[in-house]
Amino acid sequence: RGVPTASVDDCAVVQEREKAMKHDGKPKRFLFVCVENCNRSQMAEAFARIYGAGQIEAYSAGCHPAECVHPKAVAAMKELGYDMHQHFAKGLSGVGDIEFDVAVTMGCGDQRHALKSKYVEDWNIPCPKAMPSEQFQVVRDEIMERVRDLLARLSIMTDGDVVG
Repeated sequence: RGVPTASVDDCAVVQEREKAMKHDGKPKRFLFVCVENCNRSQMAEAFARIYGAGQIEAYSAGCHPAECVHPKAVAAMKELGYDMHQHFAKGLSGVGDIEFDVAVTMGCGDQRHALKSKYVEDWNIPCPKAMPSEQFQVVRDEIMERVRDLLARLSIMTDGDVVG
């Protein structure tokens, strides 16, 4: 009576996620996808590299990639001590023919089914490109928390060295 029952779909999602994250000694591959690969997915990739260091390989891509990583994203991550100058915007074809363990989409829901991944989830996070710096930082911090939460849910979390 007071305990909700899980649906078959809920159980299937949990089993799919657990299968994707079964530890076999190899780093798990994570892909973060947004529209332009110039803000959200780049920051998510950076946070995944920080907090999943040694346990995951993090990638990012865009369904309609921009020419470069947005300067606001570079500046926002620099505030936390992370240098994004080695990051570059790329499309889905730029990540190669890899099967990912986890893929996260942000604004590219229509591409979700085309991703080669064992587990996929969508994050409804607004594109911060046109936002003032203070709002951009709020989006950055939300992405950081979601990455940390994702890694914690999948039992992949290191201390990282970003202040947050």
